[in-house]
Amino acid sequence: MNDQDIAKLVEQKVAEQLATQEARAMTIIASKGTLDWAYPVLILASTAAAMDLETSIFFTFYGLDILNKKKINSLKVPPIANPAMPVPMPNILGMLPGMTAMATMMMNSWMKKANVPSLKELLDLCIEADVKMIACQMTMDVMGVKREDLIDECDVGGAASYLAEAAKAQINLFV
Repeated sequence: MNDQDIAKLVEQKVAEQLATQEARAMTIIASKGTLDWAYPVLILASTAAAMDLETSIFFTFYGLDILNKKKINSLKVPPIANPAMPVPMPNILGMLPGMTAMATMMMNSWMKKANVPSLKELLDLCIEADVKMIACQMTMDVMGVKREDLIDECDVGGAASYLAEAAKAQINLFV
């Protein structure tokens, strides 16, 4: 069985499971704001919404950068202490000037070659699909993030806002 067959089987099983449930919802906590951590959040959310799951994302700590109007197009991939980097290199090289820019350029290139939408395009898909996006108020206060820094389509709330969504969801993820 190849990867595509496995993916189709998993998608079919998830669809069958979801069809048997009355309420269908998923939440994600987005806690990291790097390019390599933003993609899974937005891909999972947009896919869940496309599968008719009521979908919510709670953006906290560095995850707020995904909602930041000025930062969404400039998220980076830090190569240091990232053992999953496909280009083998000792960690010490990741500290050299320019390595973060190089790793970011490489990942953006791979995504483009694979026809993966940009983060901004995925964020727009989430907005179109009515994914509920909640910016953590406490994190905004702690980090000095202003409401006007964030996209207009997000809500601002605290842990209770996330928990209200999570309580009705069958799928809760922490990324």
